[in-house]
Amino acid sequence: MAKINHEQLAQLAVEAKKMAYVPYSNFRVGAALIAKSGKIYTGCNIESATYSPTNCAERTAIFKAVSEGEREFFAIAIAGSSENKEPNYCYPCGVCLQVIKEFADDDFIVIIAKTEEDYRIHSFGELLPYSFDSNDL
Repeated sequence: MAKINHEQLAQLAVEAKKMAYVPYSNFRVGAALIAKSGKIYTGCNIESATYSPTNCAERTAIFKAVSEGEREFFAIAIAGSSENKEPNYCYPCGVCLQVIKEFADDDFIVIIAKTEEDYRIHSFGELLPYSFDSNDL
């Protein structure tokens, strides 16, 4: 079983922001996801000129992990900021929350990082208390 290091995940999310492809919004987001296997997957947001096919950092990290066979996760850290502005707490969008729900229970940890030292820790249940999942089908 993996041990969660909140500061390390926050730092990896901040680092992943550097890889973001954001020529339109200049809003960079990075994510770091730790699987129960202990492996960490990072992701960044990737924009498209038509916006709809844009992919958020959280989904990039999750899709990378799932495509490599992972299905169980402990935590995700997310860091985002506009260029030339101070970092702020960047929470997942509704689409990302729904994708996280596919692989997370209410105790899953969501770390929202301004910097590697300044972050908030939430349970998934706090962020999406009335979620839709396979039990609702």
